Amino acid sequence: MYNGKTAVQAAVIIFVNEVSVMVVGFVGTGVMGSSMARRLLKAGYGVLVYTRTKAKAEELLAEGAEWCETVAELAQKADTVITMVGYPRDVEEVYFKENGIIENARPGTYLVDMTTSKPALAADIYERAKAKDLHALDAPVSGGDVGAREGKLTIMVGGDEESFQHVQPMFEVLGTNIVLQGEAGAGQHTKMCNQITIASGMMGVTEAIVYAQKAGLNPEKVLKSIESGAAGSWSLSNLAPRMLKGDFAPGFYVKHFIKDMTIALEAAEEMGLMTPALELSKSLYDKLAAEGEENSGTQALIKLYQKENE
Repeated sequence: MYNGKTAVQAAVIIFVNEVSVMVVGFVGTGVMGSSMARRLLKAGYGVLVYTRTKAKAEELLAEGAEWCETVAELAQKADTVITMVGYPRDVEEVYFKENGIIENARPGTYLVDMTTSKPALAADIYERAKAKDLHALDAPVSGGDVGAREGKLTIMVGGDEESFQHVQPMFEVLGTNIVLQGEAGAGQHTKMCNQITIASGMMGVTEAIVYAQKAGLNPEKVLKSIESGAAGSWSLSNLAPRMLKGDFAPGFYVKHFIKDMTIALEAAEEMGLMTPALELSKSLYDKLAAEGEENSGTQALIKLYQKENE
């Protein structure tokens, strides 16, 4: 007997449980990735992790995730591989090298790049994956560290409908606003639209706070009046309070925002678009980074404004 059940009944239960657990390999466990991997663990997924610095994954390992020594090992074991790394060059490294994902994943594996990266690179991953009988999606996210912890991310997806439907239950653990935007690369193009909007918005939020302070107003009271009106935005409601508290911890790094704006500017130039607000925002963040704030959160922009308006 096995806990009151026959050996056959127990074997059936074990078999059903084993085949029902999708194993997700997660590459990159930074501010966003660690929270996302944790949500998958809590939802009952088997989670493998790899990150360049193992210490960053220790909490996840203590909670039940399994460590992989290499990207290749992770790709060989996983049913679905999620990547959440820093820059397009990092995406290229983990997908395209001989010891990378595409060369080592089993046929039929689903590959989901949730890094904000280049649309053309997403299309390249899709084509190379398809040639290996792998299913690739680009699925960058928005919502910051809070959205990642609470499972309320916006997920912008590019790729095939069938692949999207297959991984949608997993997406629903991570986010609440999940949209298939079109073919490979469409998710990344949508994320560029998101970042362009935020770039201008962050200037507006920062200028409003500095204006309120200079006018002798109580900035907290000002926020109560304007955040629920026409000026309302996620940045105003979530990042302006951090500015006022002097909390510049990264929900999203300045250096990564500069990376995103650079990608958007390059893509816009390829399409012949003028983007003056995006160009101005990037120039301000470049200046902020040059003053040593590259590892701060994007709300640190107020430091630059306050310095310039002393």
